[in-house]
Amino acid sequence: MRRRGLLLGALAAPAIARAQARPVKIVVPFPPGGAADITARLLAEQMAPLLNQPVVIENRPGAGGNIAAEAVARSAPDGGTVFLGGATIFCANRYLYRSSMPFDALRDFAHISRVSIGTTLLVTRADRPWRDFGQFVAAAKAAPGRLSAGNSGWGTISNLTIAKLCKAAGIEIGQVPYRGLAPGINDLLAGNLDLLFDGLPAIVPHVREGRLRALAVGSAKRVTYVPGIEDVPGMAELIPGTDMDMAFWYCLSAPAGTPAELVTRFHQATIGAARSPAYAEKLLPLGFTAITDDSPAALTELIRREDAVWKGLVELSGVRLD
Repeated sequence: MRRRGLLLGALAAPAIARAQARPVKIVVPFPPGGAADITARLLAEQMAPLLNQPVVIENRPGAGGNIAAEAVARSAPDGGTVFLGGATIFCANRYLYRSSMPFDALRDFAHISRVSIGTTLLVTRADRPWRDFGQFVAAAKAAPGRLSAGNSGWGTISNLTIAKLCKAAGIEIGQVPYRGLAPGINDLLAGNLDLLFDGLPAIVPHVREGRLRALAVGSAKRVTYVPGIEDVPGMAELIPGTDMDMAFWYCLSAPAGTPAELVTRFHQATIGAARSPAYAEKLLPLGFTAITDDSPAALTELIRREDAVWKGLVELSGVRLD
């Protein structure tokens, strides 16, 4: 057994040595400054010393994450490139893009571990007449389809959360798609939109500064660990008896065919990085908590299991992008 272990170690050593000879690139499927980008950069900072090599970020936005995902899926499986994927990309996009889907979430990736999980925040401009969630719902019911909510693009967590909210609350809201969250925030602040329901990091500063008013968080419970929105109700309080609980996660994945020893090495580094206080504590004010999977197989099974959940959300939204 000892000789067998030594032999396996000798076979693994060349692949690891080659991987260590160059930087690791984390491909992020969204623009700089958003939740995914911030997560990746915090993670890279902590992973670099654990891997004993530089970790760099490459932003490749477009097509709901499919452009970046396809690029990584076609990359050499040699440990040089990994992907910051997520729930919408790996679970929802196959139902959004259907025949034009350029990759298979299970076949084309060697999944490593989740790295963070967060939720969404419903906000309106501070000068809007509705002071709380109940007043907003009453206004929406009084004028079906008249209120407008911006989303970060069709098929994004923002779009799906709004669709889920409308179903759970029995209201109708017109959705306006944007290429990312930033232009939607600008239009909301300018008075061209009534609402946004999107990820927390870019929205919360405007709430703290009094320009936007938070009406609800998308999760079932309050997000008490984020300064400025500790008292904003969750969906279990606001719409009891429904399954409204929107959470989305990010994960690291390598191209399929990446040697098992490299996947294991990435998994160990990811676990170490995600458990470091410097990573976890910086995520909390952004509305995210660190989360990991016990093994690559556990993440793969999670993606397989959540597929049906996201399929239902896409069907509810009525969006098709193929």
